[in-house]
Amino acid sequence: MSASQSMAALTWSRFCRSRLATAALVYVVVVALVAAIAPLIANERGVVPFDPNATDLAHRLEPPDSQHHLGTDDLGRDLLSRMIHGARVSLAIGLTATLISLIVGSFLGALAGYYGGIVDWLVSRLIEIVLCFPFLFLVLGIVALFRPSLWTIMIALGLTSWTTEARFIRGEFLRIREMEFAQAARASGARDARIIFRHLLPNAVAPVLVSASFGVANAILTESALSFLGLGVAVPTASWGSILSIAEQYIDFAWWLVLFPGLAIFTTVAAFNVIGDRFRDALDPRSE
Repeated sequence: MSASQSMAALTWSRFCRSRLATAALVYVVVVALVAAIAPLIANERGVVPFDPNATDLAHRLEPPDSQHHLGTDDLGRDLLSRMIHGARVSLAIGLTATLISLIVGSFLGALAGYYGGIVDWLVSRLIEIVLCFPFLFLVLGIVALFRPSLWTIMIALGLTSWTTEARFIRGEFLRIREMEFAQAARASGARDARIIFRHLLPNAVAPVLVSASFGVANAILTESALSFLGLGVAVPTASWGSILSIAEQYIDFAWWLVLFPGLAIFTTVAAFNVIGDRFRDALDPRSE
């Protein structure tokens, strides 16, 4: 077993010692699986026999019962079906936005940490400029400037949340770029791109993976806020935030419209935060 495999196995073993973190991981996997097969299980012929966008005004704002297990919304749409499809949208936004953030942040952080000098100065100043703007207001500005859509939200979130990853990667590169294996790669005549992406980046990515779990949670929460403000995914596409935004008008008596999407957002964000906390501890032997 290689050193990297041994480290991965040890990290996984430490992670699994926490029952709470393991439960959070199982919850996230289950939600992701349900989201992945949402079109198969939530339609007219599925396990949940309702189309998420099919309206039925004769059964609008009905509380949970044997037919509509989570009740219906203001247009008579089945809330459970919309919650299942909403999980698909919310997780897609969270994961894609985080992936964009990882790519941009890792690339810029690697350049700054490896080359130093003017490159490091330029990247550091760019990070400071982005951090000058409140995160939510910056996202709101980008989404409002362009037509709100699923891709607009994902790209806006990704392009405004990369600074943490960039700083982590930059710091790790500054630490490891003068180590023996990096010097050996240079002495062998390897190009800078190969040294950065083949030798240094794999050894600097662990802290970024921890940040990524928090990033997914933050992206889901931000998307919910955007949808609540009316700048989320286009109607009638369901997301947890858009479902919750409808509840504002009926909060006095349609408690199910608040409880279920709110609980889904809370538990999913909490689960990703628990996973991130435990993963960070598992990477640090001093925490044991």
